[in-house]
Amino acid sequence: MFKKSTWLHLRIPFSFFLLPVFLFALAVSPNINESRIIIVFIALHFFLYPASNGYNSYFDKDEKSIGGLRNPPKVVKGLYYTALVFDMVAIGMALIISWQFSLMLFIYGLVSKAYSHPGIRIKKYAFLSWFIAGFFQGAFTFMMAYMGLNQYGFHVWEQAHLWLPGILTSLMLWGSYPMTQIYQHEEDSKRGDHTLSYKLGIKGTFYFTAVTFSIAVGAFVFYFMEYHKDKYALLFVLSMLPVVLYFGYWFLKVHIDMSKADFSHTMRLNMISALCLNIFFIYFFLDSSQVLQAIKAGY
Repeated sequence: MFKKSTWLHLRIPFSFFLLPVFLFALAVSPNINESRIIIVFIALHFFLYPASNGYNSYFDKDEKSIGGLRNPPKVVKGLYYTALVFDMVAIGMALIISWQFSLMLFIYGLVSKAYSHPGIRIKKYAFLSWFIAGFFQGAFTFMMAYMGLNQYGFHVWEQAHLWLPGILTSLMLWGSYPMTQIYQHEEDSKRGDHTLSYKLGIKGTFYFTAVTFSIAVGAFVFYFMEYHKDKYALLFVLSMLPVVLYFGYWFLKVHIDMSKADFSHTMRLNMISALCLNIFFIYFFLDSSQVLQAIKAGY
């Protein structure tokens, strides 16, 4: 259970790539406190997401690079039980806030298991897996984090003004998700997992992501201008420039040599994207919540 390979497959640092959804929910939350921020952050990023990673790794048994691991070690039975324990810890921590929030984590865990379990294996269905991964890691997680951060119940699902930022997070993930699969075509096809990226092909994946990402950025601009301040729209576009520049640079390399659609370039794009989004949403939270103004005023 406590072998080094088990901890590597949990891929806890990989949670950094999903942190923007939590930060976005935090930035628009009206009823937060420090203890709930800590509980929600730890439950999601140190237990729920690693549990999903470990469970997925156990059933995939990848021999080549996967997200966050260039050379994944052979999985052991202890990984399966560790993933379940991590799931239970996350759900237990969520109960400190509310049973509704805990139930949301339980549902997320069930879906993540159905994604990779051989009995269901949503992953083998190209469009269904793409939609479910984007929805649950995006809109569902946004609502889940919002509920936990504010100690709200299921009524948040009835609030139309929350659906827009929730769908925006999914839209961003729907655009980027196929890119995370672009170097795994051979490995996935061996298991019969014909992912969306596999269906689109390498160049098709780039085109798909370029179009979807452009739509997502435009939708974020509309959201910030309509519901917040124009400056956030401008700053969001500026924060995405490094992502666009690297994406274009990488596509040119792939256009010349298809082998460049590899693990290293994919992880680099993920890191740049996550870093830019995290910085933006941290600023958005600090500025919109008046924390920056309080600091400047000497409080």
